[in-house]
Amino acid sequence: MKRYRCRICNYIYSPVRGEPHRGVPAGTAFEDLPDDYICPVCGATGKGPVGKWGFVPWEPTKYICKICGYIYDQKRGEPRRGFPEGTAFEDLPEDYTCPICGMDPRISEFYGPVGKAQFDPILDV
Repeated sequence: MKRYRCRICNYIYSPVRGEPHRGVPAGTAFEDLPDDYICPVCGATGKGPVGKWGFVPWEPTKYICKICGYIYDQKRGEPRRGFPEGTAFEDLPEDYTCPICGMDPRISEFYGPVGKAQFDPILDV
């Protein structure tokens, strides 16, 4: 499912997350949002009622490790580990681990395997 970014405030609508606090369950595609949908950030900060018209499709190209802050950049890849430039994060193998903290057994012992689940997409506008 595709994510969408508000052109005004850069809020990201993720169908994986949904907006349960606003009655939008996880798994709701952007196209299935109600016609009166308003950006939760713009609407709350007084920028006006920015509706679905204010959003554009968004594909992240950078991801940050929540444990150590390492940034995986699709443009750069990780050639030394066999992931050439342009390798999308989604195309990394399921057993991918953070090249910084995933290699430290003490961190893995405390946090568990530091894999793809520990990475969040970051906005790069």
